[in-house]
Amino acid sequence: MNTIIGLSVIAIGSICQSSSYVPIKKIEGWTWECFWLLQGVFAWLVFPTIGAILATPNIYCLIDVLLIDMGAVIKTMLYGVLWGVGGLTFGLSMRYLGVALGQSLSLGTCSGFGTLIPAVLKGDNLLEGDGLILLIGVSIAIAGIAIIGYAGSLKSKEMGQAERKQAIKEFALKKGILIALLAGLMSACFNLGLEAGTPIHQKVLELGTNSLLALNPVILLVTTGGFITNAIFCFYQNHKNKTFTLYSNISRKAFIQNITLCALAGLLWYSQFFGLGAGRSFLENNAVMMALSWSILMSLNVLFSNIWGIILNEWKGVQRKTIVILVLGLFVLLLSVLFPQLI
Repeated sequence: MNTIIGLSVIAIGSICQSSSYVPIKKIEGWTWECFWLLQGVFAWLVFPTIGAILATPNIYCLIDVLLIDMGAVIKTMLYGVLWGVGGLTFGLSMRYLGVALGQSLSLGTCSGFGTLIPAVLKGDNLLEGDGLILLIGVSIAIAGIAIIGYAGSLKSKEMGQAERKQAIKEFALKKGILIALLAGLMSACFNLGLEAGTPIHQKVLELGTNSLLALNPVILLVTTGGFITNAIFCFYQNHKNKTFTLYSNISRKAFIQNITLCALAGLLWYSQFFGLGAGRSFLENNAVMMALSWSILMSLNVLFSNIWGIILNEWKGVQRKTIVILVLGLFVLLLSVLFPQLI
């Protein structure tokens, strides 16, 4: 029962994350670097800070916890800086490939590296026992994502140039694929950051914090590191493109609307990791599911992002064969989530 509850909580967070890019489509008058920075303020600073404060009696206690092991704090934040490169290119991948294909390729790479690298660093044997189950589960997830990626390449060939531009204004397949693969590789550093923050996580638990919230301070450290990377790039783009004035050079109504949409996008995005931390608390007695929790989150993100892609007409105009391949890929992804419970 705990496993079902844990998976359900992670799934709810995944649904929120997959929906987080929908509000951004409604933003008006701001270039990419403007709304990406503002949604990042909420996604990587505001809501993670609130989540971290909820995990401790007060903000002073939170500061004490973060100062208990500066080595772990610095290491966790450095992984966050590297993850920030992934988060940055992740946004660009959807800019050039759309929500469905961009998230599929990025999260597929992220799923594999983010799950297997921590296991290898721990010295787990991936060729027998629980390690083999972990390897097979990740392989199934990557296979599902590869199938979806193939469906995406077919979509690119089948859609006319006008249709592609209508669905995705800046569609660029080759550039998008390269960026998506880089995004996935660097995004895997988020899970490495969570592993590096284990001493902080343990200290929070020692305070008597509910295990549902205990991972939140570690998440804050990783996202803060990621925000630094993204803020530097966005400010550079503001300078390069002379878009600093766009933040305020719009009507008051449009400004309030944009800020609200960025806050909503940030809240939805952060929900995936709030849900991951809460969901993992129900999986603590199942080592395999704990190890696979990252891959499960990424697989569900791909699953739900492709559902959004269908809703947003990103697959409109493709042949039935392509849709069948897409559905097959989604089914394989779902199998990767259920696999550990079927053996």
